[in-house]
Amino acid sequence: MKEYLLLFRNISGDNAYITTPQDMAEDMPAWQAWIGNIAMQGKLVSTQPIEYYGQVVSKQGISEGPDKTERNLLVAGYLICKAETLQEVQEWSKTCPMLKYENGSVEIRPIIPFPTI
Repeated sequence: MKEYLLLFRNISGDNAYITTPQDMAEDMPAWQAWIGNIAMQGKLVSTQPIEYYGQVVSKQGISEGPDKTERNLLVAGYLICKAETLQEVQEWSKTCPMLKYENGSVEIRPIIPFPTI
């Protein structure tokens, strides 16, 4: 089985994720069910939301705040899972609660294992 990293992206507001406390309360059961489905199949490796603020380290130094891409899209969380095929992960992603938001998306990235010596 191959491992995949799913990055949950959404547009941000002013110094906060766009979701309101009400959205978060309404979304939690959907997230629990969605992640629970993957976990019950024994294919969940890890998942967490991430804080809004962070640091970006580059040759120019360290900058504060999220590293926003165009249109203020940023990563709000991640999930690492195992699957037999990319298509299996695509099917899970199509039902991700992040997609309820107009600018919400799930980026799927296959994980390349380090070679064993």
